[in-house]
Amino acid sequence: MSAGEAVAGPDGAPRCPWALSTADYVTYHDEEWGRAVHGDDALYERLSLEAFQSGLSWITILRRRPGFRTAFAGFEIAKVADFTDEDRERLLADTGIIRNRAKIDATIANARALAEWAPGDLDELIWSHAPDPAGRPVPGNLADVPAVTPESTALSKALKKRGLRFVGPTTAYALMQACGLVNDHLAACVARDSPSGGAPSGGA
Repeated sequence: MSAGEAVAGPDGAPRCPWALSTADYVTYHDEEWGRAVHGDDALYERLSLEAFQSGLSWITILRRRPGFRTAFAGFEIAKVADFTDEDRERLLADTGIIRNRAKIDATIANARALAEWAPGDLDELIWSHAPDPAGRPVPGNLADVPAVTPESTALSKALKKRGLRFVGPTTAYALMQACGLVNDHLAACVARDSPSGGAPSGGA
């Protein structure tokens, strides 16, 4: 077996090797990652969490997700857009989230920008950048999985053009992977053939 190929999990089924370091990762990999997510609020949540993840491990964010959801009013765009200076200070003192001033400010600013969009615009914009799966080779190992693609670069530019922050091409591609716009489960992974179904599409 080459480095980076699918590895047998606790149940013997092969999985992407990154998914096997913790039980939290196994659940996330099997039930969420790569499954289609739709809805403006749900996509805003994923975009925000991917931005908070920048420079950190995803497990750090995953384990704090309940805290993030509580702190950011369930990531309802309309509610976060109405956050006040007092809310900002509350977030900066909240040990249940990542207390990064720039990322907190961006999350609030993004909600305010998105509140001006028509309903469904975020969903439509993000999904309009999904590449044709027929033109994508199936990754055999982790070395075959890109960190940035032309589509993620275009998505990043489109989001920035409409006023969003902390949405660089790498963050945009992580969003595309997590929300099912691309299928980056490895060829031998047990979740490869079922990433689009099974989990609710409106959120985690």
